[in-house]
Amino acid sequence: MGIIHLSTIGLLIDIFAAAILVTAVLIVSSRSLVFYIRLFALQSFFLGAVALLVVLGYGETHILIAAFLTIAVKAIALPMVLTRVIERIQVRKEIEFSINITASLLLCAGMVILSDSVAQSILSSQRGEAPAVSRVLSVSIAMMLIGLFIMMTRKKALTQIIGLLTMENGVFLSGLSITYGMPLIVEVGIFFDIMIAVLILGVFVFRINKTFETISIDSLRNLRH
Repeated sequence: MGIIHLSTIGLLIDIFAAAILVTAVLIVSSRSLVFYIRLFALQSFFLGAVALLVVLGYGETHILIAAFLTIAVKAIALPMVLTRVIERIQVRKEIEFSINITASLLLCAGMVILSDSVAQSILSSQRGEAPAVSRVLSVSIAMMLIGLFIMMTRKKALTQIIGLLTMENGVFLSGLSITYGMPLIVEVGIFFDIMIAVLILGVFVFRINKTFETISIDSLRNLRH
């Protein structure tokens, strides 16, 4: 029964990890800021589910608080804050991209392949079969790369916040995949840092929009000239 239980846990972890990666790719393929936020909320819910599965399958109870914080803060609280920002600034779409959607998706596919190659080289040093939670390492690396890519290629400040949060989700997932979670005090500290950062950036976005009547970071770059 224990083997069946662990195999089921492993399968669910693989499914949720794949779903997390799909949400990141869908963010790259969309123009809607509201859709970005909803995808991030769904992504965070799946991440919390992976953390809960690690608790159930591997007995890592110290991750339980981080799992609930992921769902409560990232899947519920932060999306509500960002949705409120969108309602205030009345900007709902990303119009201009540094790289078009088609090219962005191709680059994301390359990132996924690269991430899998890097993850395999890391996991190959381990003896025996890697546990299911370690198999999501490639997804976590891809998440970090895609989050960075979003920050580099999107011009709306709010979209860059989503990119930052996607990167952070990738970092958390990598912690689960390699060490079954970071120490609790580190995880809680990161959550509060991220929440405060998003609140500050939300105010920052609102002030940009009020001053320049846009939330494009190009307006800030123009101040240098």
